[in-house]
Amino acid sequence: MTDTPQCPAPGTRSRSVKYVLMLGALAALPAVTTDMYLPSLPAVVEDLATTQAAAQLTLSGTLLGGGIGQLVIGPFSDRFGRRLPLVIGISLHVVISLLCSITPNIETLIGLRVLQGFFNAAAAVVAIAVIRDRFVGSAAARLLSRLMLVIGVAPLFAPTMGQAIAGLWHWRAVFYALALIGVVLVAIVWKFMPETLPKDRRSPGRPRHVASAYGSLLLRDRHFMALAVIPGLGLGMIMSYVVGSPFVFQHEYGFTEQQFALAFALNGAALVLSAQLNAALVRRVPPLRLLRTAVLVQLVLALLLLAAVATGTGGAWGLMAGLWLVLGVQGMIPANASVLALHNYGHMAGTAAAVIGALQSGVAGLVSPLVGLLGGNALSMVCVMIGCCTLTVIVLAAGTPAYRKGGWAEHAERSDDERVVADG
Repeated sequence: MTDTPQCPAPGTRSRSVKYVLMLGALAALPAVTTDMYLPSLPAVVEDLATTQAAAQLTLSGTLLGGGIGQLVIGPFSDRFGRRLPLVIGISLHVVISLLCSITPNIETLIGLRVLQGFFNAAAAVVAIAVIRDRFVGSAAARLLSRLMLVIGVAPLFAPTMGQAIAGLWHWRAVFYALALIGVVLVAIVWKFMPETLPKDRRSPGRPRHVASAYGSLLLRDRHFMALAVIPGLGLGMIMSYVVGSPFVFQHEYGFTEQQFALAFALNGAALVLSAQLNAALVRRVPPLRLLRTAVLVQLVLALLLLAAVATGTGGAWGLMAGLWLVLGVQGMIPANASVLALHNYGHMAGTAAAVIGALQSGVAGLVSPLVGLLGGNALSMVCVMIGCCTLTVIVLAAGTPAYRKGGWAEHAERSDDERVVADG
């Protein structure tokens, strides 16, 4: 492996697009792993003679495993560079996908999905760390928003692909497809992925150093932790929709599997469009202002969605429109929160990104089962989503100076063209 190949120059458009596509494909692996399998949940319930709540644990388990995996893999990438964790993690994702395809019962499948989430966390945490290795401020926010375009392809196409594969063969064949995707990604990383963390910038990686990084620097930084948990609450809101939507649309509203896949794709498009809007706006509006406005707008829209569901206004169309708006605003939240959180941690970007990723997976994994436990219907799904939106506003207001006069002026005044120089 080459120790210090250089990233494409930001001014070289074609190479930059390829770079974004590569990072986006890596960052999307956990989402693809979840969404391609999503339409198979009812078939899993029937085939493995289990319950809806147990089948949903195969999704939540993947998220929880991903949270733990990021906490381990983040410091590992700060010590050994970005490429090695990717090759190891995605290779084990391939092996576990094949094991999932032959699982005999739901308990084994849940356990394997936890492991799958643990190892493919390497793709997500390293993709974010690579961005922080090279960019800060609004430049990083724009790149993260562009990545959302690639990541957003997962909700657009993965459920449809998963439904097609399961329809032609069996739900177990979905895991063969996931294994094949992993093989392709390993090949891409091996041939094209540049190492963005030179040896002279790597951390010692000793247990004491890692414990100090997590404890003294990150977990005691109140502003960092507040910003880091916001993407987790956002993913918890999305996953509440993800785990509940197959049953809400197909059982409660009578959608066919094809109609559900289309509805899911339309809502995925909302995430993609808002992320691109954020990438455009962040050139002129500081990330902090976009973040504090977006979370309030999202909460208002979520309350309107609750009113529509509770009263039956618009039926399925009312539900679809409300979900489209609420999920659409989400595309403007995690990129800005992550950039602000990572701003002061360029020297340990892998570890800091791991905390953000672990909170994303962990919070979402804990929140999403609530939909099934509360009844698994549209009302319970929307109530859990509102809870996440409400907590997001509270955390941002209480844990940061975002809503205080003059709060974080230094962040608001950052130049659009900032790049990492001191760190590299």
